[in-house]
Amino acid sequence: MKQVRVRFAPSPTGPLHIGGVRTALYNYLFAKKNSGTFILRIEDTDQARFVEGAEEYIMESLEWCGIIVDEGIREGGNYGPYRQSDRKTIYRQYADNLIDKGDAYYAFDTPEKLETLRRESEKAGKTFIYNAEVREKLINSVSLKEPEWREKLDKGEPYVIRYKMPYNEDIRFDDIIRGHIVVNTGTLDDKVLFKSDGMPTYHLANIVDDHLMKISHVIRGEEWLPSLPLHILLYRSFGWDPPLFAHLPLLLKPDGKGKLSKRDGDKMGFPVFPLFWPYGETSKGYREDGYYPDSFINMLALLGWNPGTEQELFSMDELINSFSIDRVGKSGSRFDPEKAKWFNHQYLQSKTNTQIAIEFREFLRARGYHVDIIRLESLVGMVKERVSFVKDIWEQTDFFFKAPEIYDQEVVKKRWKEDSSRLLMELRSLLEKATDFSASATEPVIKVWIEKNGYNTGEIMNAFRLVIVGALRGPHIFDIISWIGKDETLKRIDTGVALLSK
Repeated sequence: MKQVRVRFAPSPTGPLHIGGVRTALYNYLFAKKNSGTFILRIEDTDQARFVEGAEEYIMESLEWCGIIVDEGIREGGNYGPYRQSDRKTIYRQYADNLIDKGDAYYAFDTPEKLETLRRESEKAGKTFIYNAEVREKLINSVSLKEPEWREKLDKGEPYVIRYKMPYNEDIRFDDIIRGHIVVNTGTLDDKVLFKSDGMPTYHLANIVDDHLMKISHVIRGEEWLPSLPLHILLYRSFGWDPPLFAHLPLLLKPDGKGKLSKRDGDKMGFPVFPLFWPYGETSKGYREDGYYPDSFINMLALLGWNPGTEQELFSMDELINSFSIDRVGKSGSRFDPEKAKWFNHQYLQSKTNTQIAIEFREFLRARGYHVDIIRLESLVGMVKERVSFVKDIWEQTDFFFKAPEIYDQEVVKKRWKEDSSRLLMELRSLLEKATDFSASATEPVIKVWIEKNGYNTGEIMNAFRLVIVGALRGPHIFDIISWIGKDETLKRIDTGVALLSK
């Protein structure tokens, strides 16, 4: 295999979809697996759709994901510039080269004229295609005599440069994922290669850039598969060897019906972008939702790629060592938001209590709580198996930091009995005498008291938890009271009994 050089080439037209992140990831894994180079190229030839801030968002997203760029706008490299608008002067010579060879031509048709032709075709139940069958009837350097079209150029009339698609030819090519493909040129149109604003289209620019940057493999989404015949023909026209191609399957909606979109995320409450998008119509991100970047990447890697084993949890290094492009499937991969949470849960469980406590401490500080890290470690240890995100720890532990202000009325109706107040005050007197308030010390005392008096354990423990927590939730009750301390425990019993016995 020749030296592997791959590129991720997004357009800065908005936030980076997780499908785009997966494309970047597969390129990165393939490059690293084969001791190659991963390039980030910004394809901003469509200036009308350019969005301020999108370029920086793309780079920050890759950085958060741990996808390290070898060559790019920030990193530099021997094949720059890495922003297409900075390469503007390069492309015209290649468009002219195609015209000189007879493989491209000037087209002077106005947008209004083309729109009229499209509407007429629709009325006739047909699809208008600017191709070999109609180009002779339109206004271009194929249908016009040379003096006529040169006069138009000299007058400065607007034009585009179109590729001259061969007539009725089978184009044969191979895709690493899709296999051998044959497409007849009769189904293809004469694509615009160079626009009237002096900028190349994607088709010309990406072919030229891939050649000049010595790209060995083009790994991109399947939405570009219909463009591949044109790209193969462009390589042929220039006399260049094409790279190897691999077109990745779509990421599908959770129900498997159609491509995953922002609307799906908004409707079901999950992000479809790696980071929060702050411009225009804002969108939530995986980072801000509390996902770890390594769990996010692990989840994405398995949406389309099968390692061939039962293993599901991979570090980035393990992904690199295991990745093979020929194990990427052809069919679309259904996105499962619950599986995404499962991955984050697994990564959170793998962290030490100290690591999680440090993260949770920042969450608490933002709410005005300042707690010793050692105490937080013990708290995390009680609840971490119940949560998938650090932010969820608060929902499991809020009662550790503040006494209940209300009590679950359903629990009160079912669990608060006539003698609950008396029993809790007996329990209180035992706890008040305790000199050691650890769970290992208080629990045996209470259990002996219950057994000795023949009390109902469930009745007492439910009432006890209700006054301490406000509901029937939380970890082991004796761990809770040990953490909040003796004084706070007695105070909550007094308050609860006073309010609930009325």
